[in-house]
Amino acid sequence: MTAVVTGGAVVTATLDRLVRERATGALHGRAGALYLADGALVHAESPVVPDVGWRLTASGRLSRESWEEAVAEGGPDHRAGSLLVERGRLSRGELELCHLSALFDAAYFVLSPLDGSQRAPDRFLRGARHWFGPVRPVSVAAVRREVRRRRGLLERAWPCPALDVSPVVPVPVPVPAPRAVRRSPSGAVLAAADGVRTPTQIAGALGRSAFATLLDVRRLAAAGLVRTPAPGTPPPRRARPAAPAAKVPADAPEIFLLQRIRDALEAL
Repeated sequence: MTAVVTGGAVVTATLDRLVRERATGALHGRAGALYLADGALVHAESPVVPDVGWRLTASGRLSRESWEEAVAEGGPDHRAGSLLVERGRLSRGELELCHLSALFDAAYFVLSPLDGSQRAPDRFLRGARHWFGPVRPVSVAAVRREVRRRRGLLERAWPCPALDVSPVVPVPVPVPAPRAVRRSPSGAVLAAADGVRTPTQIAGALGRSAFATLLDVRRLAAAGLVRTPAPGTPPPRRARPAAPAAKVPADAPEIFLLQRIRDALEAL
């Protein structure tokens, strides 16, 4: 059954109602979808965010064949994720951390669209379930708190939202970036900046968190290593993330960020 969210509704009000109803289904909108089970968030997806499979295969943690096998065999029963653990492809902890990172990442962009639109998701497909299957439900309240925290991080790093949707243009400097920057995740972002790809496209190419990449780009701009768009510069046309690289360094995933998310959830 498909329920249409009436015009003028906001995401917060819609989610509040679904939580009160302990609803199960998928809330769809232009920026992506949120999947609920008994009023808790179990999955989220957005076209600008690398999904779980993209992260695992781009980082080299999982082969493309192993991922496609899990999707083909476990997807119809909504248990592709758990199948990876059962067959020893991932540990339960790895699955939870990667899934939570993808969930919070996509939820951020659904609730904070890059185009600045405040339009609410407009369709709720009652009873719909995601093929990946539930891993670790997260309360909607926890997701909202994390979205607010992330907005604050971006503003404190460098208050320029235009950076989030513009090509990342390195600034020519007389000396190389400090070694600490080059060896950090920010260094990988800087190395991938070609003046054409946006932050989310770079995140897709590296198979890493889209939000963490936005934050790295803002920090690089604050350090004068990438160009800040001039006021009034029109944003480029929306594009999907770039194809994942064959392999990136093993430390590319934001392990510290993932552990922080897990610890925060366990403290709830």
